[in-house]
Amino acid sequence: MSSDLEWDQPACSVSGQREVLCLPAAVGGRERWCLLHAFGMDSKLPSSVRSTLLELFGQIEREFENLYIENLELRREIDTLNERLAAEGQAIDGAELSKGQLKTKASHSTSQLSQKLKTTYKASTSKIVSSFKTTTSRAACQLVKEYIGHRDGIWDVSVARTQPVVLGTASADHTALLWSIETGKCLVKYAGHVGSVNSIKFHPSEQLALTASGDQTAHIWRYAVQLPTPQPVADTSQISGEDEVECSDKDEPDLDGDVSSDCPTIRVPLTSLKSHQGVVIAADWLVGGKQAVTASWDRTANLYDVETSELVHSLTGHDQELTHCCTHPTQRLVVTSSRDTTFRLWDFRDPSIHSVNVFQGHTDTVTSAVFTVGDNVVSGSDDRTVKVWDLKNMRSPIATIRTDSAINRINVCVGQKIIALPHDNRQVRLFDMSGVRLARLPRSSRQGHRRMVCCSAWSEDHPVCNLFTCGFDRQAIGWNINIPALLQEK
Repeated sequence: MSSDLEWDQPACSVSGQREVLCLPAAVGGRERWCLLHAFGMDSKLPSSVRSTLLELFGQIEREFENLYIENLELRREIDTLNERLAAEGQAIDGAELSKGQLKTKASHSTSQLSQKLKTTYKASTSKIVSSFKTTTSRAACQLVKEYIGHRDGIWDVSVARTQPVVLGTASADHTALLWSIETGKCLVKYAGHVGSVNSIKFHPSEQLALTASGDQTAHIWRYAVQLPTPQPVADTSQISGEDEVECSDKDEPDLDGDVSSDCPTIRVPLTSLKSHQGVVIAADWLVGGKQAVTASWDRTANLYDVETSELVHSLTGHDQELTHCCTHPTQRLVVTSSRDTTFRLWDFRDPSIHSVNVFQGHTDTVTSAVFTVGDNVVSGSDDRTVKVWDLKNMRSPIATIRTDSAINRINVCVGQKIIALPHDNRQVRLFDMSGVRLARLPRSSRQGHRRMVCCSAWSEDHPVCNLFTCGFDRQAIGWNINIPALLQEK
């Protein structure tokens, strides 16, 4: 330390049994931290926490140093422009500018520089806030398990609602797989479709699965599984690496061995739902599980009786291909999404008549719309926005989330009102229902998705993984989200 620093008091004095260290104001935050440790004044914080704090203080100091230097340069620019304006005021037509003209020009230039200062300040402070949020996200969002075995991209992921609780994935490789959540082992393989399997949903009370396919059908099939003994979960929370690391195809999971070849295979469905003239892109169970709804590229959605496989209603009205369908957990309501930039609410609560409401608010394909608590619906779109709607007021959304990438099949944690957003750019972000960003799931060269993330699914009560995502990197991932920690940091 330089000897020309002025000390207000002796460097170290004794007051009773307690040492008091007085540092000069010229010593920065990081230097103060180091000096405190040099004088033996260790805190009771663990060393790992102290190291993290020291690193963060260093980042803050560097950011503000950069901001200070940029502000000095901007001040010099202001002085130069003021001098130039004064010179111009004396040179035009040999006469001085009026005070009003000079004030107008000066205020215009000053406003531009003021805006530049604000932009620079916001950019610098956002980096600081981002560093804190990244640390929080890594602590609250941990990768627990990877489910690897599909031979092509995974379109959809779902969690069983009955015991035993298993994970289901639907893939472009023409199969659907059921997994042990705890061990990551494939339990059942369904190979009854002859086209891409685009969605999978579990029956609300029985061991039945509903899959939609590019072969223009939806299949209902029964499964029986025996869960293997759980193994200790590896701690992946210590994996280091930057969040924005570019990954090549070489980094994708090694799939030379077919992990699904050893598990039981089902090839014949219990029921096949056939009425569509195009790809069936999604399907879901109505409340109670006695009826199912399908959405197709033929621009229609169909409502079927599960026991007889008969078509009950054909829902028409969309102008372009459908992209998704979702049912209400407790009421006979269905919402369908479409490439025509709208989603529609179909009401089957009155058996004699079904009504439809059209929601218009997006400017590109609506990739999904899902029910949540109360009378709310959340919609995601290729226009890079997510909107929260009140079913009683269709004119405008009650909240809008704007992002930097197209959004795929979203899912809402109903109990905690948290929306999981899977993106085309390989990111997964978490927001609350009011539009406040809570976290971004960690992604580096060694963990996270390496290609487009297609779908997200919450399993609120599961002790190991409470969020699942899948993507076109041919893997599904189980995450442990510490929701109380996220909400505390909000």
